Amino acid sequence: MDNKKEVKKDSLFLKAIPYFDKYGILILLLIMIIALHIMQPEVFLSWRNITNVFKQISWQSMLALGVFIVIVTAGIDLSVGSIMMLSLMVLAITSKAGAAWYVVILIPIFTGALCGMVNGFGITVLRMPHPFIMTLGTLYIFRGTGNLISGGVPISGFTEEVRLLGNGRIDLTWLGLEKSQYLPVSVILIAVVFFLMWVFLNHTRTGKWIYAIGGNPNAARAAGINVNKILVIVYSLCGLLAGFGALILAGRTDSGYPNAGLNAELDAIAACIIGGASFFGGRGTVLGVFAGVMIMGLLRNGLNLMDVSSFWQQVLIGTIIVLAVYIDVLRKDLGTRK
Repeated sequence: MDNKKEVKKDSLFLKAIPYFDKYGILILLLIMIIALHIMQPEVFLSWRNITNVFKQISWQSMLALGVFIVIVTAGIDLSVGSIMMLSLMVLAITSKAGAAWYVVILIPIFTGALCGMVNGFGITVLRMPHPFIMTLGTLYIFRGTGNLISGGVPISGFTEEVRLLGNGRIDLTWLGLEKSQYLPVSVILIAVVFFLMWVFLNHTRTGKWIYAIGGNPNAARAAGINVNKILVIVYSLCGLLAGFGALILAGRTDSGYPNAGLNAELDAIAACIIGGASFFGGRGTVLGVFAGVMIMGLLRNGLNLMDVSSFWQQVLIGTIIVLAVYIDVLRKDLGTRK
């Protein structure tokens, strides 16, 4: 009798897993928002604070989205922070040279895509044993190159078009709101890029192949998928998004500086794992990545408002990452049992 009850409970738990996968991260995000609002009722959900959070996560969300598509293939990219820094310095030098505004806007995106392509070709053509090795090497190569071309000094003063992308605002007074209640342009950029990536991954053949490679690369090869070609595309897209993040950061700070993106790859990876992506590959959603970025952004913002030490913030975020990975391992074990 007891065995039957245990089997029934276990069965109910297994049935709940798909719902947890779909909605668990959103429920966690909602709970965190409510808790932080209770602790900081006058400030946390104010228009000014929420818009500041979106500005802060704007460039970070681009890096996280790029890392996500790499993780879906069961890979990793440790170089995205350095790619962003190199793209930012190339943008700054191009702008200082007096190039047209559209060249200044396109050059970091092209630089990021080129760096990502180097990673992709290095992993596939050089047959590196794991993407960790290749991207660890390029982490130093790209950051060192950025310092070499800039002399290791900040460069400031960009065109109005660049500043608009990172720090522009859309007036909402026509909706009856106050002038201070504006919509950051970066919010629109986040929405557009995430929507396009969702369409790409869920409604294109290449997007479905990316998930297939992460699920089982050998089966993908047997099905006729050119795995190496897809991996080059994936790492190129990751670099392109890092370059786009550099463009947003340039507009937000109006400067290119050597320390940009330092350790940003760790935050990007953390956001993906918290958002439900799996290191085992083949799973995860764009919405989950956005939720992961928001959780980290809101958590840091809420803890700063409560004047919590940055050291305790590191401990808390690290604990959340460990728990997220542990849940991923449990999910894989339960899926095997199922």
